[in-house]
Amino acid sequence: MTALLLTLLLGMQDGLSDADCRKLHDSLKPPPAELWRNIPWKVSLLEAQNLAAKEKKALFIWSMDGNPLGCG
Repeated sequence: MTALLLTLLLGMQDGLSDADCRKLHDSLKPPPAELWRNIPWKVSLLEAQNLAAKEKKALFIWSMDGNPLGCG
């Protein structure tokens, strides 16, 4: 997707107009159906654990075994 976008932008000789830029920007925004993007994910387990304890909320942990091909 990124390569296609860069190819399209580099191929435009006159540059990107304001209207085209707005249209492109809007098309790259995640749709409202992707609500998981609004979750304040934490990278630090300790930070997440402290926040969950403070807010008295559950902690969801997604753990992988390191296999680059995914769960195996």
